[in-house]
Amino acid sequence: MSEKPVEKTAKGTPEPSGVDLARVALRAAKEAARARGDAARQTKQARRVGLRSGARADGRDPMALGAAVNRLITERGWEAPAAVGGVMGRWPQIVGEDVAKHCVPEKYDEDEHVLVVRCDSTAWATNLRLLAPTLVARLNEDLGHGTVRLIKVNGPGGGSRRYGPLRAPGSTGPGDTYG
Repeated sequence: MSEKPVEKTAKGTPEPSGVDLARVALRAAKEAARARGDAARQTKQARRVGLRSGARADGRDPMALGAAVNRLITERGWEAPAAVGGVMGRWPQIVGEDVAKHCVPEKYDEDEHVLVVRCDSTAWATNLRLLAPTLVARLNEDLGHGTVRLIKVNGPGGGSRRYGPLRAPGSTGPGDTYG
């Protein structure tokens, strides 16, 4: 067999000959066939898994209600609000029975990390404001550091004041003097 002289391209690299081109084409065909085989095998497996349940556990198996709720809480990122909701349910154990009779948690602001508590009198609101740093430390110990940064204490919510002949203009009324 006689060999042809190899022609060089403008960059100085030899131009592939017919045998080299055939090798490149064969390699590309093998890779394409392998990829088609892998795709067909995955499709066949997916079809087989979808039709019947096997002895091994998979995502379609039934799960307990508690596990399903925990999975939902984790997937949605509701850990902190759920934990604070648990604190609201255990409020009497956290603050004590006496305080719990007069002060009730109303809401938790997740963005500001503020727990809002309403008290039934201004005296209890003042008492809870004094206890707030201790409660924040206790709540963060229970929930995780930084979950509650501030406890906002609200006094009793009174209804709208009536306007009458004995009312001074601009006054808010007696407020909580009798409570």
